[in-house]
Amino acid sequence: MGDEKEGVTALMKSAIEAPKRDNTDYHHAIAEVRRAFAEADAAFGPEMLVSTKRKWKRNGDYVVKMTFKKKAPGD
Repeated sequence: MGDEKEGVTALMKSAIEAPKRDNTDYHHAIAEVRRAFAEADAAFGPEMLVSTKRKWKRNGDYVVKMTFKKKAPGD
């Protein structure tokens, strides 16, 4: 039983000391998207259309393009 407890303790210590992932860029990107939606909402009102295009580039970049349009009557 003592060996098992030591093993669990060692596992917990290694999990605590493991390098943490830096999500700073992710949080900045999400904040930028929220700002874009807020600006589009202010410009077009709640009746707007949003389209997105996503693709992986050859250099490894992942690109997301968002287009905001005012909703036409009848859409």
